[in-house]
Amino acid sequence: MVSDQKYWLGFSLVSEIGAKRLSLLQNWFGELESAWTATEAQLQQSGLEKQPVANLLSTRKTMDLEAEMAKVHKAGAWLVTLIDDAYPAQLRKLPDAPPVLYIKGSLVPPDERALAIVGTRKATTYGRDAAHHFAKELAGNGVTVISGLAQGIDAAAHRGALDADGRTFGVLGSGVDNIYPREHQKLAQEITQHGAIISEFPIGTAPEARNFPRRNRIISGLSLGVLVVEAPEKSGAMITATVAAEQGRDVFAVPGNIFSKTSGGTNRLIQDGAKLVMNVADILDEFNIVHNNVQVRVVTEQIAPANANELTILDYLSADPIHIDDLVRMSGLPVAMVSSTLTILELKGLARSVGYMQYCLIPNTL
Repeated sequence: MVSDQKYWLGFSLVSEIGAKRLSLLQNWFGELESAWTATEAQLQQSGLEKQPVANLLSTRKTMDLEAEMAKVHKAGAWLVTLIDDAYPAQLRKLPDAPPVLYIKGSLVPPDERALAIVGTRKATTYGRDAAHHFAKELAGNGVTVISGLAQGIDAAAHRGALDADGRTFGVLGSGVDNIYPREHQKLAQEITQHGAIISEFPIGTAPEARNFPRRNRIISGLSLGVLVVEAPEKSGAMITATVAAEQGRDVFAVPGNIFSKTSGGTNRLIQDGAKLVMNVADILDEFNIVHNNVQVRVVTEQIAPANANELTILDYLSADPIHIDDLVRMSGLPVAMVSSTLTILELKGLARSVGYMQYCLIPNTL
């Protein structure tokens, strides 16, 4: 009930009272209003430990629940609680699901078909292109794309989903009124029109480093699986992948240049058992969420080359296989550049590997 939301909000602002203790109180008192107004003795009888009891008694002395709700509305946000029908079903399954989520935008039932796309803030052109490509294809097939609104891979994923006129969620490590980085204010506004900005942190919360591990568990928790596009071995994206696996989510990874540190994490994930993805059908097939005719369209769809390097490599490709060493020699480009460009062309449906480091042009290209 909406009238109960202020009590959910109040308890969410009390230190050491999370989903488990809130469930205990709800089961004991029946209604959260009764728990909020209970005496110290009654709270102790419920089984709530000494410190959380002290925290609750201290917090409610100074907290104006109506004023806290007004802050939410002033920020243009709304609340969804664990017992609300609108609360994301995938996230609700987690034992540490946040009791309250702050939302700017909308949640709709099809959003349960969601995939997280994560990666490094210091993304290469290859990484940004791949993130945008996968997000656009997923969103175009009715999959909600979830990411963290950060620079690099996150931003590319959100923009890819928006370019497909699809839905996307930006999950924050701050309050929904505190967009970080600042330059993503416009992007965040676009996301609220085609999805939602989501946070478990109260209005006014700053984007502190300690918040991001909690943010990452929400990103994966909202999703059926996580696609890591480009990430160093030690990075937040790799932590998200680990959390996703612990949550029972599928982990996917885009193969990267073996000479690039920003691909060290994704390549390691593949080595450790994450599913290697070369096109969006690799993901869609895993979840059986589209019809075969749609999958064929996705696999065969081609995207025009975006820069001079891609055009150069395409000039040397034909229906006959050519070795990567020959492409390096003829193009005059560094081997790392040729390798990453070939991978991008494969993702775009313009070229394909035939094995033994040989590549050819896909028929009907350009």
